[in-house]
Amino acid sequence: MNNLEKLTLIEGNFTTEEAKEILHNVFMTKIKFHEHKNFSSIERFGKDDATAVNRIPELKKELQRVNEIFAWAQQHHKRLHLSSEIQISFIEE
Repeated sequence: MNNLEKLTLIEGNFTTEEAKEILHNVFMTKIKFHEHKNFSSIERFGKDDATAVNRIPELKKELQRVNEIFAWAQQHHKRLHLSSEIQISFIEE
């Protein structure tokens, strides 16, 4: 296996509503992941998961930015091209 693997997650032209739905779902999935991770840490260890606690507001801020971008695009009758690549690198434990 290569030391770096690349996967295409999103690639294409979309209406503002389609693009907003796609990105909203991606960001909400990540937010829910971190919320669940933090809840699990509190239940199991009695303390917050520091990574999750820090990441949730960052993701919410990015989601707010997504909404601003799509509001502008919709107001100006724009279609959008979305492109997203996942890069996987192997590191030693």
